[in-house]
Amino acid sequence: MKNQMNIGEIIKIQATRNPDAIALINTVHGVDQQCSFSELDKKSAKAAALLHQQGFKPGDAILVFLPVSIDLYVTLIAIFRLGLVAMFIDPSAGRTHITHCCNLHAPQGFIGTTKSHLLRLLSPALRRIPHKFFIGVYVPAAINWRSANTTIANNDIIHRNTNDPALITFTSGSTGNPKGAVRSHGFLVAQHQALQTNLALKAGQVDLSTLPIFVLANLASGVTSLIPDTDLRRPANIDAEKVFQQINRFNPDRTAASPAFYECLIKYCQQHQHSLSSFKQIYTGGAPVFPKLLAELQKLTPEGEVTAVYGSTEAEPIAHITYSEISTEDIQAMMSGKGLLTGAPVSCISLQIIKMQWGNVLMPYDENDFKNEALPENKVGEIVVSGEHVLQGYLKGIGDEETKFTVGTQRWHRTGDAGYLDSQGRLWLMGRCAALINDEKGYLYPFAVESAALHFPGVYRAALIQHRDTRLLLVQEEHKGDCVIKSLFDVLAWAKLDEIRVIGSIPMDKRHNAKIDYPALLKNLGN
Repeated sequence: MKNQMNIGEIIKIQATRNPDAIALINTVHGVDQQCSFSELDKKSAKAAALLHQQGFKPGDAILVFLPVSIDLYVTLIAIFRLGLVAMFIDPSAGRTHITHCCNLHAPQGFIGTTKSHLLRLLSPALRRIPHKFFIGVYVPAAINWRSANTTIANNDIIHRNTNDPALITFTSGSTGNPKGAVRSHGFLVAQHQALQTNLALKAGQVDLSTLPIFVLANLASGVTSLIPDTDLRRPANIDAEKVFQQINRFNPDRTAASPAFYECLIKYCQQHQHSLSSFKQIYTGGAPVFPKLLAELQKLTPEGEVTAVYGSTEAEPIAHITYSEISTEDIQAMMSGKGLLTGAPVSCISLQIIKMQWGNVLMPYDENDFKNEALPENKVGEIVVSGEHVLQGYLKGIGDEETKFTVGTQRWHRTGDAGYLDSQGRLWLMGRCAALINDEKGYLYPFAVESAALHFPGVYRAALIQHRDTRLLLVQEEHKGDCVIKSLFDVLAWAKLDEIRVIGSIPMDKRHNAKIDYPALLKNLGN
């Protein structure tokens, strides 16, 4: 890999190879908007010129508050071209979160919708940002981002070192102060190559694109990104009818989305007896993906290939498996507490299972010592990964000590997940290392129990907790009266549960509706 690069360069290549091909499709107020690769190149060059006029220099950070849209990617590519750093904060996380993130890394610019600028009324940290740009209705003390249309394009692309930051996002901070995930230019190029290979991205395809980082890989691969006509910030509450209408109009070949997004789309299709026959490839990840969801997707696209992807913010992708590769024996193993099958690790990643030491800082290893830490097949331990598309560290090193370690000169990442490799080299997930229950009955991974319960007919969600020194499994039914507790007790006898209780709703994280909100669950139970 070259020492000097810019992620913007590989996107510009597509403007040269396929100038008239459509890069992005966006529906705004019922009107479809399209942007070709050459138009994207020109628009981003003009936007870069506007930023250059305002005196931004390589390394400066610009905070971006824009929805997934053509505007977002014009902005993002303009930022990359100048060697600036795009910075993203979840505005719904609150004023304290925004302040903490801006204190960690002070942005020099702020580009957002008119509505997002209202946050400046509440946040001194946002008011301190020197340069502000708006899209929409006029905002005082801010520059109209559309004025870029009248500038002379800046066609220069500033070369950066592979380790220079290009993109900073922040964790939610739900379990402590937020950490800044820093993606360098080299990382983004490596991630593009990993996604292109493992998701079989090919120029000319149309992708229903719900995951912003995947859109970058699409743009670099010449794939058309169809942006769903819905609020992607709340995947569990999408407007499935509008999304389905888009699918009918544009017949996308492929899509990648979270399980919550697909649950809405599946429900809509089942209610209206629709299919998703245009899709040849469906990928889902960003949260645990269970076979029941894969089976429902497969029914809607019988000729397509449905794939579950395991990854994280720090390493995407890590492993994947198609629904057709999951055998009856695999399902039986999952029902007996063997965890969730996530498939073979991708070829461009190094993955190892090491002795469980989560919560303790790992000192540097030499090669021989690290080999001794590796566990044999079917032995549960910590999942650790390394590779060019694995995040090397966090902003200012905050969080590195807990999650990073070195083997010789190679940097490794601790996922925080427990799992094991089977005799076929496939990865099985057992849940978070910190969630392990150790009581008088022995060791138990709650996630393994939850995975097994979700195979039981009528179970919509399941959550295992330790409640007043008992093993309590909470179950949310698909339909009232679906779940037969006695039968479920029998199926899960290996887990030695004390109680199974049916409740009306199991709370999920508010942002992505992807993971169980255990603190809220315990609070609801009065613990």
